Amino acid sequence: MDIEELQTFVEVADAGGITPAARRLGVSKSIVSRRLGRLESELGVQLLARTTRGAALTEAGVAFRDHAAKIVAEIEMARQTILPNGDLRGRLRIAVPLSVGPSQFAPMLAEMARRHPQLHIHAAYSDRFVDLIAEGFDCSIRVGYLPDSNLMVRRVGPFYGKLVASPDYVRAHGAPDTPAELLSHEALMQGTEAWQFTYGDKILMVQPQGRFKADNGTALVPAALAGLGIAWLPDCLVDEHLASGALVHVMTRYPPPVAGVYVVRPPGQYPARKVQVLTELLIEHLGELP
Repeated sequence: MDIEELQTFVEVADAGGITPAARRLGVSKSIVSRRLGRLESELGVQLLARTTRGAALTEAGVAFRDHAAKIVAEIEMARQTILPNGDLRGRLRIAVPLSVGPSQFAPMLAEMARRHPQLHIHAAYSDRFVDLIAEGFDCSIRVGYLPDSNLMVRRVGPFYGKLVASPDYVRAHGAPDTPAELLSHEALMQGTEAWQFTYGDKILMVQPQGRFKADNGTALVPAALAGLGIAWLPDCLVDEHLASGALVHVMTRYPPPVAGVYVVRPPGQYPARKVQVLTELLIEHLGELP
């Protein structure tokens, strides 16, 4: 029984189809189909029921999937154990936030590639929450306040932000003193998100409104500089503008709660060693305690 056939079956089972599994494995759909065909022929059972919408596990496929996944994980761990000097090889496909990823995380990914010359790193930058399984990612780096999910999450560092506005906006409209007053101001937003603030040991939440929206934080910085409203932005995007006086910090008595930087991976008992190494590298740079 070929290990590539087992790995391919596990990927198709987890991704729900041949197309996303092929993307994750970095091979063509025809290769995935041939591997599945050989595996089913060898076992003498149908593992997947192919449909126009994807592939669903048969009863035999459900029973076989966990055994196959354990075998693949054990062989991968054995391969990594015998690599010299802890080297990594293969491919790490990772989703990274667009707003802060190029400046904050790209240098760390470059450092990982430098340390592991046999590892191929493919990073995709976007502020949307990608579907790790369907889109074939090994993991993602996410920042902020994460909603509950069935994904495996590891916090690797803190993430700070604040409310800012231009001096022109404050002169024309004033600055809010409380979260309630924020509702009468123009907010610069990425969507329909709620903003959180701390007051003592309490967390206050408001649903701001505004006419200017963008799908990433970097694009909101020029809007804040132009005096279009108040923005909740990461420190790394606004520190230089605060230092120059182009932006000012507002509503300082109600700071946002400290958010986090997280490594998120698909569910599974055994995280890939390349994901573990990435997690350790981010902790090393970001200073999160074990």
